[in-house]
Amino acid sequence: MWVYEHGVETSAAPEAVWRLWADVENWGVWNADVQKIEIRGPFAAGSEITMGADGQDPVELRLTEVAENERFVDEASFAGLVLRTAHRLDRLGPDRTRVVYRMEITGAAADEAGPEIGPAVTADWPETMAALVRLAEAR
Repeated sequence: MWVYEHGVETSAAPEAVWRLWADVENWGVWNADVQKIEIRGPFAAGSEITMGADGQDPVELRLTEVAENERFVDEASFAGLVLRTAHRLDRLGPDRTRVVYRMEITGAAADEAGPEIGPAVTADWPETMAALVRLAEAR
């Protein structure tokens, strides 16, 4: 298994960040890698998301857990691997929230493929999460 986690603190309430997460069609506003996105179904476990950028194959995600204002988890599967990303909101106090993204890559070849695939997928997380919390703080 390969694991990576990144967190940022913000003055935005968990509900403000959650509204941005739940508005899947507008993820591209705060995530520069999202140029095309579509959700099939509500922002709930079982719904599927197709996400893409120019020049890249679209990524198919399935929401596996959704707990409003707390966390959501998506999974992508390919080549015998499962890329599971948990997005979590931790309320630290009345005016502080910690936003955490955690990716786990599992599967038969995860120990070999994870160190190659994982850093490429997560490289933009600090920038993406900073943009997310800036937008949440502004609203």
